[in-house]
Amino acid sequence: MSQPWLASACLLGRRCRYDGGHKRNQAVMALARRQKLIPVCPEELGGLSITRPPSEITGGDGADVLAGKAKVVTKQGEDVTPYLLKGAAEVLKIAQTHNARKAILKARSPSCGCGEIYDGTFSGRTRPGDGVTTALLKKHGIEVVTEKDF
Repeated sequence: MSQPWLASACLLGRRCRYDGGHKRNQAVMALARRQKLIPVCPEELGGLSITRPPSEITGGDGADVLAGKAKVVTKQGEDVTPYLLKGAAEVLKIAQTHNARKAILKARSPSCGCGEIYDGTFSGRTRPGDGVTTALLKKHGIEVVTEKDF
């Protein structure tokens, strides 16, 4: 079998989203039958609980968060940036430990979004950019796609 990929745990049916739900994706589940997928949830690995207020990046995107120029806040205004930074670092460690060179992550998430994230207004609008984990993985040469690519 080829090198393993990382996969957002919620896409594999794990109930780890902010609302306690999952986003099981049939295409990702089918991929798991032929490709080893390592489930990860950056928010959980960063120390956030499963059920938590929704959060979005304000002032930039994931690369800006890594550079200290933007932050991740909940709808109530709480800064959860340290949790997302820690989670991203943990996911990178997992990728490096398993020599994973590719990741399939949840679209539009402040951690996992790839190419498009919510715009920070909690209005459902999106804008170009990557989530914090995606930005860190890309910085280390790991290819990231979302379930929308399948």
